[in-house]
Amino acid sequence: MKKKVVVGMSGGVDSSVAAWLLKEQGYDVVGVTMQIWQDEEEQTQEENGGCCGLSAVEDARRVAQTLEIPYYVMNFKAEFKEKVMDYFAQEYLCGRTPNPCIACNRYVKWEALLQRSLAIGADYIATGHYARIRQLPGGRYTICRSATAAKDQTYALYNLTQEQLAHTLMPVGEYTKEEIRGIAEKIGLRVANKPDSQEICFVPDDDYASFIEEYTGREMPAGNFVTADGTVLGQHRGITHYTIGQRRGLQLPMGHRVFVTDIRPETNEVVIGENEELFKRRLLANKLNFMSVPEIDGDTRVTAKIRYNHRGAPATIRMAGPDMVECIFDEPQRAMTPGQAVVFYDGENVLGGGTIL
Repeated sequence: MKKKVVVGMSGGVDSSVAAWLLKEQGYDVVGVTMQIWQDEEEQTQEENGGCCGLSAVEDARRVAQTLEIPYYVMNFKAEFKEKVMDYFAQEYLCGRTPNPCIACNRYVKWEALLQRSLAIGADYIATGHYARIRQLPGGRYTICRSATAAKDQTYALYNLTQEQLAHTLMPVGEYTKEEIRGIAEKIGLRVANKPDSQEICFVPDDDYASFIEEYTGREMPAGNFVTADGTVLGQHRGITHYTIGQRRGLQLPMGHRVFVTDIRPETNEVVIGENEELFKRRLLANKLNFMSVPEIDGDTRVTAKIRYNHRGAPATIRMAGPDMVECIFDEPQRAMTPGQAVVFYDGENVLGGGTIL
């Protein structure tokens, strides 16, 4: 019997070609779009849909018709609200900078979708991520960098579990973006040249602070810009407007460029400093997930990434508690940001990662 795979289809070119590739490989393919947008007027959904709005559904449906595969829309609004939107807002209120796509991958695109897919008899789920899944000699699964460094998405997938990886396929990871678009054109998909979604899907205008105020019903109070020693420099608009390393929008007449170097939610202060103050060698991370190994023992050499577009840098990691890792870089890195992920690589393989404290 053919193995059944549920492909998460966003209406974009990557997931569309993923579905075609798997069908070509002999799988019984079912297309699914995850409805995650909260209850709103249809016009608002159409304008703000990002990767999962009404236009995405229509694009995915047309692709499924072209590929002659079954297609369904599944409602994941409750899971998305709790695991992604609530988390996103709460992290900003606490002075941290979250990565909602990582939370969405783990708890919605994998945990929730996988459970429903297995319940309807599927063997696997699949996505259009640029990453590869590899089973190591000892039996563990890991995520491996994609064939193209320019589009590698392993950073946002570090916290998938072994069970999830065992039931996941990522066919796009073997190709470059140009090759994927070429395949889409060759097989006649209308989304072949559709632009990639760049923004967070539920904050399409990138105005995080306004979204959080509207979402939580809390108006963030103004507070003080201060130096590290507490000298008051001026007034800020509320801590949700700022992140570590930011220099734009500060509106401080300092006569030279200054940057956000720390956020103190307990005193409602935003700390301002010089660029060199942003460079540090050491970080702590918790909420760990190890992938290619069950745990680390002693000092372990890795390449560590502290944000999606960080190239990665050599570092040594060691356990600093039951769910705590210390990461010491060989050279100082700029703007280690609490709430973001740090992901550790062993060569091409993801060793694991956690959340920066």
